[in-house]
Amino acid sequence: MKKIYKIFVAAASVILAASCVHQLDTLPLNETDFTSELAYKDKDSYIRGLAYINAYYSFVSQADPGSSDLKFSDAGQSELVRQYVNLNEMSCDALKCVWGDSYISDIQNDKWTTAVNDATEAVYTRCLKGIALANEFLLQTEDAKLEARGHSDVKGVVAGYRAEARFHRAMFFYLLMDLFGNPPFPMPENIGGEMPAQIQRADLYNWIEGECLDLLNGDMPEKGAVPYPRPTKGSVQALLARMYLNAEVYTGTPQWQKAKDAAKAVIEMGYICNPSYEDNFFQDNTETGAAENEFIFAIEYDKDHSQSWGSTTTFASASLDDASSQKIASLLGLSSENVAVERWNGYHVPNDYVARFDLKEVNWDGEGFGYNRETSDKRAFFINEGTREYDPSDAATGWRCWKFSSRYSDGHVNGAEVDNYKFSSCDFPIFRLPEMYFIFAEAEARLGDGTVTSAEARGYLKTLRDRAGVPMPDNITLDWLLDERARELMWEGHRRTDLIRYGYFTAASFPWTYKGGVADGKIAIPGYMTIYPIIMTDMNANSKLVQNPGY
Repeated sequence: MKKIYKIFVAAASVILAASCVHQLDTLPLNETDFTSELAYKDKDSYIRGLAYINAYYSFVSQADPGSSDLKFSDAGQSELVRQYVNLNEMSCDALKCVWGDSYISDIQNDKWTTAVNDATEAVYTRCLKGIALANEFLLQTEDAKLEARGHSDVKGVVAGYRAEARFHRAMFFYLLMDLFGNPPFPMPENIGGEMPAQIQRADLYNWIEGECLDLLNGDMPEKGAVPYPRPTKGSVQALLARMYLNAEVYTGTPQWQKAKDAAKAVIEMGYICNPSYEDNFFQDNTETGAAENEFIFAIEYDKDHSQSWGSTTTFASASLDDASSQKIASLLGLSSENVAVERWNGYHVPNDYVARFDLKEVNWDGEGFGYNRETSDKRAFFINEGTREYDPSDAATGWRCWKFSSRYSDGHVNGAEVDNYKFSSCDFPIFRLPEMYFIFAEAEARLGDGTVTSAEARGYLKTLRDRAGVPMPDNITLDWLLDERARELMWEGHRRTDLIRYGYFTAASFPWTYKGGVADGKIAIPGYMTIYPIIMTDMNANSKLVQNPGY
């Protein structure tokens, strides 16, 4: 069964006064308005408070999944993971959408400004609220507070909880650093006090690094010491590895050796690449052990207990229409009529991205997947209804992706007769072992002549290629690694960061479909758009903030 944590809000009324969050366009976090004294009255409250922080990546309110604590008309579009993926994949070549929402048009055509945009508003606000939750938890779990409540005997256990909360805070800050560059920097002392000052990207990088190193040397749980999917030292090392890989973007100074060392540290912790790639993305990826094997840090979803119209519910539902869903179910020999419980018919994958996969016997007759799936890259979960090129005005064109679907490992698909079945139970990976293989290999290449030559790095990559059923190339270049990342990590929130690191995101020499709103994508994007603007709600509320250059 899923390891579901009961959710309890720690000191909600105090959190509402947390740094700058109360000035954002939000609704109350809790209708019951607990005080900290009531919220932490018993010793079990600490794990419940931590559980809420852990769940905040996917939760949109403390009510039902159709209600948001942000002022969004569509609660699902206010979820952090869904919009984090959109900002990183839809702004590039991996994901396009035919829906008419203005924020989608702005993101996928690289036309965003400081105007209100649901994706940037959701990610920015939820990261800051997540930081506020962590800050309040850290305030309420100080030794003096525990002693005053007569809880001194749980200090040791709570020390581990505090380390986990600090990791989540560092993770939220990392997302802000990567996407927004120079965000506000709220700390516990800002709760109920002055607005936080702004922190520059390089300084935030240094803070996150220091925080992670301190966690590794302190009370952060070892891998296996706490139930999946709670974070461990593996999660901390993975965050460092990703951050070091992109250090030159964040600070101007590359850290390839640190990236390689951090990735190796994670690899040596005993995570396992599942024998089958698709095991990672079945609805029961927790129950089968697949997620716990390969996911280093993940966001839990459950159709019965942690429902969300965001993340993997969106990814399973948004791409397919009735015809493609039924065709896939038939081609796979499923007993169910559909491979997706809900069919929203919006998300598409441009042909230039699909072309990065090794697809055999590609055809456009609309009869099968559009290629021979048995002999192609096993990571290719595409279907084509007979039209190669994506047209944003025609939902029937181009490729659709069913990497995330409603399938279970035994082949069954829930029907739609029960409301809960509309929601996904597929956990979403924030860090997955293959990413560490790529970081190790890319860092090695950048430390050398731009190619991967060591038996160790090639061995890691061969594990992934063997699982995908495709041969290893003789020569592994940096550009090949970028394409391999696109194949392995598709729709997991990496693409924009990868293209920026390679210098391709803004370059006219690296086109993609509708880059900059141009059909063939042969256009340069202004350099300032490698980070998103600070949202205007916060700019207007906090006089200490300066807008990112170019906006």
